[in-house]
Amino acid sequence: MASKLSAGDSRTRSSVSIFIVVGLCCFFYLLGAWQRSGFGKGDSIALEMTKTGADCSVLPNLNFDTHHSGDVGIIDNSGSKVKNIKPCHSRYTDYTPCQDQSRAMTFPRENMNYRERHCPPQEEKLHCLIPAPKGYVTPFPWPKSRDYVPYANAPYKSLTVEKAIQNWIQYEGNVFRFPGGGTQFPQGADKYIDQLMSVIPIENGTVRTALDTGCGVASWGAYLWKRKVIAMSFAPRDSHEAQVQFALERGVPAVIGVLGTIKMPYPSRAFDMAHCSRCLIPWGANDGMYMMEVDRVLRPGGYWVLSGPPINWKVNYRSWQRPKEELQEEQRKIEEVAKNLCWEKVSEKGETAIWRKRVNADSCRASQTNLCDSSDPDNAWYKKMEACITPYAKSNTEAGEELKTFPERLNAVPPRIASGSVPGISVETYLEDNRNWRKHIHAYKRINKIIDSGRYRNIMDMNAGLGGFAAALESPKLWVMNVVPTLAEKNTLGVIYERGLIGIYHDWCEAFSTYPRTYDLIHANGLFTLYKDKCEFEDILLEMDRILRPEGAVIIRDEVEVLVKVKKIVNGMRWDTKMTDHEDGPLVPEKILIAVKQYWVTGENNSTSSQ
Repeated sequence: MASKLSAGDSRTRSSVSIFIVVGLCCFFYLLGAWQRSGFGKGDSIALEMTKTGADCSVLPNLNFDTHHSGDVGIIDNSGSKVKNIKPCHSRYTDYTPCQDQSRAMTFPRENMNYRERHCPPQEEKLHCLIPAPKGYVTPFPWPKSRDYVPYANAPYKSLTVEKAIQNWIQYEGNVFRFPGGGTQFPQGADKYIDQLMSVIPIENGTVRTALDTGCGVASWGAYLWKRKVIAMSFAPRDSHEAQVQFALERGVPAVIGVLGTIKMPYPSRAFDMAHCSRCLIPWGANDGMYMMEVDRVLRPGGYWVLSGPPINWKVNYRSWQRPKEELQEEQRKIEEVAKNLCWEKVSEKGETAIWRKRVNADSCRASQTNLCDSSDPDNAWYKKMEACITPYAKSNTEAGEELKTFPERLNAVPPRIASGSVPGISVETYLEDNRNWRKHIHAYKRINKIIDSGRYRNIMDMNAGLGGFAAALESPKLWVMNVVPTLAEKNTLGVIYERGLIGIYHDWCEAFSTYPRTYDLIHANGLFTLYKDKCEFEDILLEMDRILRPEGAVIIRDEVEVLVKVKKIVNGMRWDTKMTDHEDGPLVPEKILIAVKQYWVTGENNSTSSQ
């Protein structure tokens, strides 16, 4: 019996090895398509595999029958006709469904409601592939992308005129150049950050996550990156043309968003620093509601930076062309709200003021009024913003006082888990999750050897869990948008932020708040099982296609029965795909679907040329 088991194990290992080798062949053959790109011209490994002319067709189709005999009936091997999904009209190249301008204008202007998320109903959703504009090319690799963006990828020049004297953006031939300037930092974001560092402990790892409200083209976040600070930047769509699109083309984390009537889609106590550089938000209005929302997402001990009006109004009111009395009253309201929030002003120099949130509630209990009644301050998805103060957490550990500096905090036990405030997640569960994701990432890198080469800059994890995928991938060459679905059994986004990562709440039955073609690599672990019977797989896959760059990659990890259904849809979407076994072998029912989105643009071999 022992010899039979040994022989069986040997055959299994042999078949898995053959499968991995041929799977690598096929994947890198697909990656050879990157040679068409204008700038990111693929990887030498992909080129070498393409030169060999490897015949991937020798790989037999995966046969799940022997591994899943009890569930064979679920697998659709009937060879039924694939639905071929057509391209959308060329006018949809920059379509953002939930921030569509024509729909937005039907909503009230009050409190920026019209600039918030307003998604189309099911019957109005587009069921077509969003085309890339003519001339689209792969962006420059980081850090060159911070300073240069191909004109063809976001062909909008209005900011080069409107912000010409403020050093936001300049048009030079076939590229845009970003000098790193801003309205409040004409000498450049670097020097501006140096000034902030004289007050805020940015470089020692204490400050890791930042929120930039009204970010413009996100130069502040772009230049924080080399200080090992990752900023979540947001701005409304078309307040200035394509600002968030430019940010993402540069390789800087950003989403379309606005402080309006609903809460920001982030958990409480998430950010180490929040920033507004002339972001035009009326901070003192609505009884200080917007400052109270910043306070909700700011961790105890975190910093709030306000740069621009009304700070230093006595000197600047003439250049701002605003009455002294109006600016004086605006600053008075801000100071009043900050005092009620128990923020301490630690600096005011020139047009920049910095406050610090108290570490704990002990010194605030007597002064703070109008506390929120909500028992769950993390419950933010489509929840109305309130003019009330989020209470401090019950314990200092849970509040984040014991948060370690970065990068140690990336793999240390997060305070929310140590305090037991995430039901069902123990310290042991967390550590096991970390071990599993290190193993998964090792397998991904065997399949796609260029994951951390710099080819992929903007990465999304659509069902992020505890952030293990992003933590195992951590690299100065890339960043990960960790999405915690609103349907997830456990709310783990606060844990992700405590690790020094960034993320957002989202419901994948709706479109994501970003422009098309803004992510290089998308990862989906168990996502389609989570959304089974909740909304159409086709809608989710079309949204993935919308936000994925041409020649970008997808990794979907799920149960085999689910992946078979997903693959059938994807076969009509201009994706090249390959199904592989779980890294632990073919007996594991979980499989991995890998894909590369084909390169195509509007008017090229598709129906848009005649519409």
